[in-house]
Amino acid sequence: MAVPKKRTSASKKRIRKNFWKRKGYWAALKAFSLGKSLSTGNSKSFFVQQTNKISNKT
Repeated sequence: MAVPKKRTSASKKRIRKNFWKRKGYWAALKAFSLGKSLSTGNSKSFFVQQTNKISNKT
């Protein structure tokens, strides 16, 4: 027979929620850092074909 579970305390709920938020924060930070390194051409883990920019010097 199903038995109702005890209620989780507010502090425990807050701790779990903060852990979950922190994981998302670090994932976003890593993604941003990777995107930044790719855009500047400083990436060591990805090989991106560089496009030559043609400058108009007259």
